[in-house]
Amino acid sequence: MKITEPPRSPERRKHDLLARLDREMDVWVATADPDGLPCLVPLWFVWDGESLWLSTRPTTPTGRNLRYGGRARLALGDTLDVVLVDGDAEMYDADEVPAPAAEMFLAKTGWDPRADEAPYVYFRVRPRTVQARNGEHEMRGRYLMRDGVWVV
Repeated sequence: MKITEPPRSPERRKHDLLARLDREMDVWVATADPDGLPCLVPLWFVWDGESLWLSTRPTTPTGRNLRYGGRARLALGDTLDVVLVDGDAEMYDADEVPAPAAEMFLAKTGWDPRADEAPYVYFRVRPRTVQARNGEHEMRGRYLMRDGVWVV
């Protein structure tokens, strides 16, 4: 597929990114265990304007890796229109999660992990770096956030 449009401005990329975070429900979550064994799974998420919120069982490889490793890479999109978020993860038990985050999760996904029979936990992933590009022609300027600060 040949791209004929010019690269988006950084401001347009950030606008498009924020719209995707509000609109999309699935994100790929990449983690690693202490031995470096990678794990990649899709999870539902919500964006609260500062962080992404995920939920999974604490006993899954992803739950353990997020809890003990405290880091994740999240990915949206395909190889032509991709968003990559590297962030720090913090775990909240179902009875500790801030109510606004849990309510946003329920409203977006239609599922309330707090009410599930199986134990679930929430993870808040605070972005440290964010990259967004739509095609190779947008490789330059793909970093929208560095060190937890928007550069746009």
